[in-house]
Amino acid sequence: MAFRVNNGVVSLSAQRHLAIAQRDIEHSLTALASGSRIVHAGDDAAGFAIAETLKAQLAGTKQSKMNAEMATSLIQTAEGGLQEQNNILVRMRELAVQSSSDTVGDDERKYIDTEFQQLSQEYDRIAKSTRYGNKQLLIGNGENFEFQVGPYKGAENVIQFKLDANTTGSSSGISGLDVSDRDNALDSLQAIDDGMKKVAEARATFGAAQSRFTHSIDNLAVQGENISVAIGNIEDVDVAEETAKLAQGQIAQQAGTAVMAQANSSASKILRLIE
Repeated sequence: MAFRVNNGVVSLSAQRHLAIAQRDIEHSLTALASGSRIVHAGDDAAGFAIAETLKAQLAGTKQSKMNAEMATSLIQTAEGGLQEQNNILVRMRELAVQSSSDTVGDDERKYIDTEFQQLSQEYDRIAKSTRYGNKQLLIGNGENFEFQVGPYKGAENVIQFKLDANTTGSSSGISGLDVSDRDNALDSLQAIDDGMKKVAEARATFGAAQSRFTHSIDNLAVQGENISVAIGNIEDVDVAEETAKLAQGQIAQQAGTAVMAQANSSASKILRLIE
């Protein structure tokens, strides 16, 4: 083997392998610290691109789930108003039945009618004051809602709902009723029953929409979970594997350092030949 002075080939080779070992160690340490096996896009260009696309889809899915939950809150707000209106109608019907019996006199009917009128006014007030934000929910304004419940454009990502429930006193036939005498009380019974049917229809419509949104929320939750798993499969570091790589890199670094030291010292042997 020739001895060279100007070019330390062995030393250069040792330096190159040492640099590779150092780079592998730094990559393993960064991967373990960050929890991601893709430290730089170049580590897995295709996987990185797929993961970023899935992250965008996941963010849209989470927001879609939130949209569906907010839509459910809107419906539950309306349902709460309808529940109380139904309770009022039940009480008004009870008062009408009481007033239609001759077990009470005219004076007592006046007392009964006083409560009846207050309940009628409250029934109408609830319909007009039940809101979600600035939207009145029980006056039958016929507004069409479109709720975005998917991360992409398209009709399949939208749930439409028409807000046409009108349970105001005039619409329900409750306004103008009284139970001040027996005949009026009997007539009020039929009107109240019709009003209860109207409230029941509105509640059924809202209930059906709420059931749909519940399933939509569950579906979005499953989608989000599975997309998160997919992102993890692409990006998450395998701690056992990366730890083994780190140990391998450290061994290579130590070996490279020792070899480079030997390579650097071998040049001194040339001096003995000169001596």
